[in-house]
Amino acid sequence: MLSSRRAFCFFSLPLLISLLALAPRAQAQADYPNRPVRLIVPIAAGQATDILARLVADQLARSLGQPFVVENKAGAGTTIGTDFVAKAAPDGYTLVMATSAGFAVAPAIYARLPYDPVRDLAPVTNVGLVIQTMVASRDAPFDNLQQFIAKAKSGAMNYASAGNGSTSHLTTEMFLHQAGVPAVHVPFKGAAEAQPQLIGGQVQFMFDALPAVLPQVRAGKLKVIGVGSAERTPLLPEAPTLAEQGLKGFEAVGWIGLAAPAGTPPAVLDKLNQAVGRAMATPEMQERLKALSFTPAADTREHFGRFIAGEIGKWGQAAKNARIAPQ
Repeated sequence: MLSSRRAFCFFSLPLLISLLALAPRAQAQADYPNRPVRLIVPIAAGQATDILARLVADQLARSLGQPFVVENKAGAGTTIGTDFVAKAAPDGYTLVMATSAGFAVAPAIYARLPYDPVRDLAPVTNVGLVIQTMVASRDAPFDNLQQFIAKAKSGAMNYASAGNGSTSHLTTEMFLHQAGVPAVHVPFKGAAEAQPQLIGGQVQFMFDALPAVLPQVRAGKLKVIGVGSAERTPLLPEAPTLAEQGLKGFEAVGWIGLAAPAGTPPAVLDKLNQAVGRAMATPEMQERLKALSFTPAADTREHFGRFIAGEIGKWGQAAKNARIAPQ
């Protein structure tokens, strides 16, 4: 009887020590958050992603009872801020606004990306979709996809982009590959520099995010040839999709979500996911996103992870089609 008691004590002591060590960690997860949380935005202040981040931060602070402090760490196509979070402590107190540029496009154009978006970051949820939109000057000699294809086959066509390797560049190359027509790339230093040239007719067309082109479309300076979403957007319901005009399966949509360092406890990730989901379901957030030309897109952690993996493959293939060698 004595020997069995000794055996019990011998084998249970390490287990007891382990349980005691885990107890504070479990309590910390249950109490999360119990101090301010940093929300890193890998884009400069004032842009649509930054505005969206501040809306999300405000809603999370209300829901979870702690400040969510937005910090802008812009540069290198969103990779500086994303890398900062990838290397942060996996405790839920440093998060990043996950963008299609930093998570899906960057792996296609950077040979030595300092982080792996799948290995080093944990998806929390998607938040908003940004539709890539094909636009032309109002005087362009084509009004729809079929007219554009006929024009492109009959003579030289050029297009603007926000720069080599940008989402607008890769979207256009993916579009041209699927449409089977050529066009000459004219890169600019950002969409703000490209738009005046497009409006003036120096270039024939371009793809850009819907929030960036919508003001010029509404002002009558640009016309929409087609939107890159799978279905028509309620933000511009009169604009047909490129898929419904004959480019079957074509879809080019930017996205902005929320992610944490890999290794962040699942309980913390779930709590964040649920809080964002509640916020996105409110009429207030629905209206605010609509005003920013975003489509709400809250989903599960698992679905967002699969979505990111698919996007990495899609944009990687687009870069190959464009013969863009990672640098």
